[in-house]
Amino acid sequence: MTAGAVARRLAVLSLAALLLVLTGGAAQAQAAGYRYWSFWERTGDQWVYAELGPSLARPSDGDVQGFRFAVSENSQDATKPRGATGFDTICADTPAKDGTKRVALVLDFGTRTDAPSGESPPPARTACAQVAPDASTAEALAEVAAPLRYDSNALLCAITGYPQQGCGEQIKNSDGDHASESSSDPGPSLGIWAGAAAVAALGAAAVWQTRRRRRG
Repeated sequence: MTAGAVARRLAVLSLAALLLVLTGGAAQAQAAGYRYWSFWERTGDQWVYAELGPSLARPSDGDVQGFRFAVSENSQDATKPRGATGFDTICADTPAKDGTKRVALVLDFGTRTDAPSGESPPPARTACAQVAPDASTAEALAEVAAPLRYDSNALLCAITGYPQQGCGEQIKNSDGDHASESSSDPGPSLGIWAGAAAVAALGAAAVWQTRRRRRG
């Protein structure tokens, strides 16, 4: 095989490899995550993703818990509720009562970007639930934010009827170009650019080798 034929073959292989790298990166960037209500607990002045679901969590009197509707990839990527209003402010108009506990709830319905098609998120709000001492977070939520909607697996789908439909569905960027509030788009990943650089280097090496043989 002549040097020119080798160079042409390497160029074709380089182009094919480049297309695989770039299309693979584009497919990876297309998946945005899931649209759902995430559940949070306030620890000091920080929101912490709850380890238990609202039907299993048993908050204490004076606790602050939050819910946020958003599109997130997973619990590490989940968007936190906005606002830092404390228990004393949220439950200021709900005096303590024997035989009950008070739980402060922050309800963040998210942004229009995260909303299902044709729906608009209600304004964020807070509420103070006064419930039995052994009540779960789900029971506290039902006291102040009905109607709630759950799916057959007991996943919380809607608070105060929002959203009207859907429950934890997978969302792709092409459906709405979702972008998380807490992070900016970093652009193509390092792996994509590294792969492209390697392919370019391969092509350059082929051209150099061809010229060297011709000069020889």
